[in-house]
Amino acid sequence: MDVVAIMEALAEQGVTVLFKADAERMAERRNPWTFVASGAPLREDVLVRTDAASVEQCLAACLPRLRELGFSFPE
Repeated sequence: MDVVAIMEALAEQGVTVLFKADAERMAERRNPWTFVASGAPLREDVLVRTDAASVEQCLAACLPRLRELGFSFPE
């Protein structure tokens, strides 16, 4: 899965995408990765976000929701 291509495709549709690796949570062996998608195309009350153990788990949790909301991106 090409994370950069997914982020670029979402950005082209007006979605702001953030991936974060949190050193403190990693040291504590808690879910260090965060994925957040927000922006104008999403309603004010919609924020697609998760914390997970890996980038892949973040994508597995959030990409289906973004597809449900009508966004498209590479597989």
